[in-house]
Amino acid sequence: MDVHTKEQRSYNMTRVKSKNTLPEKLMFKAFKKEGVKFIKHSKKIPGKPDITIPDKKIAVFINGEFWHGKNFPILKKTLPSFWVKKIGENVKRDRKNEKLLRLAKWHIINLWDKRIIKNPERSFRRIIRFLEKIPTENKKQ
Repeated sequence: MDVHTKEQRSYNMTRVKSKNTLPEKLMFKAFKKEGVKFIKHSKKIPGKPDITIPDKKIAVFINGEFWHGKNFPILKKTLPSFWVKKIGENVKRDRKNEKLLRLAKWHIINLWDKRIIKNPERSFRRIIRFLEKIPTENKKQ
């Protein structure tokens, strides 16, 4: 059972940002500084990755730990059933989208938001190392 009224919960949920969060802004800034071309919040790609690098078919997801189920098997033992259901559905949706992306030959990087905030340079270097391993896609004309 929720400790908030329906109205309070609704208001609280409207305050949760899904785009342009601090971790995303830190990564956008790093990409721009290094001159790496990217697209923000690509709507045409399954899961709407926070960052895409189309010529390398790389999708970067910057996930909130709570919303995307970091340590969910442990966490769900302490959460009300509403949140277990909600986060469980998010985890299922993430897996489905990752499967669709892999079938379409996309490479996926998942980053946790708190890790980015703690050390944005380390998170960006992880993306760059990954980027360097992937050949550029040849586009047919």
